Amino acid sequence: MKTRTKGLIIREQTVGESDRLVTLLSDDFGLVKAFVRRAKSIKSNNVSATSLFAYGEFTLYRGSDAYVVDSAAPIEVFFELRNDIERLALAQYFAQLVLYLGSEEQPSHEMLRLVLNALHLLCKSNKELKHIKAAFEMRMLSLGGYMPNILACYRCGEYESNPMFFDIEEGCIYCKNCFRNNAIEVSLGVITAIRFICLTDDISKIFSFRLSDENMNALSDICEKYTLSKVDGRLTTLEFYKSLT
Repeated sequence: MKTRTKGLIIREQTVGESDRLVTLLSDDFGLVKAFVRRAKSIKSNNVSATSLFAYGEFTLYRGSDAYVVDSAAPIEVFFELRNDIERLALAQYFAQLVLYLGSEEQPSHEMLRLVLNALHLLCKSNKELKHIKAAFEMRMLSLGGYMPNILACYRCGEYESNPMFFDIEEGCIYCKNCFRNNAIEVSLGVITAIRFICLTDDISKIFSFRLSDENMNALSDICEKYTLSKVDGRLTTLEFYKSLT
């Protein structure tokens, strides 16, 4: 039985001489592994549509070990990523986070929209990479079940003070009167940005906030450290991206 879904290729592996095994972040089924037969043949109709970071409409059928791509029609291939090694490396980091935080057999509409919006910004906008990276990390963690408790101070319930403190280990915030020694001191503006990233309903808007350079650096530091505290595994793509920057 064949099924159709829209999805984004977030991983590809060569199998044998001409086949390819891809991992698809699909709208309807979350993470899906699928074989692409004769994918490396120039005569194949599925070459561009099943390359890394290709977004398209896929027709799949269930094989003995995994799904098989019967046909694929590209919608967007994000070709511009190949023109900038830094942006390509960041996109690969985003893909690795999806592999850690995504789920199989679960609709992943919001997660797919988040990745597509991030890739679009990497290709088309002049927004700072640390801005895109920080917003993506925190929202992806929230979608993956690790949204920090950022509504109010974890101890007293104070909504805001300046400064506030973000606890990486516990994933919560404290006001200036309740902070723990190992929590990171940040301005109220940084906490407001984190709240916006985690809680806004429209995923396409989560990159639209503004911060001073100092606060953006603080936000970037918190989002990366919080990501590393929650992902159980080595983020080799992040290491490579940081080696470039």
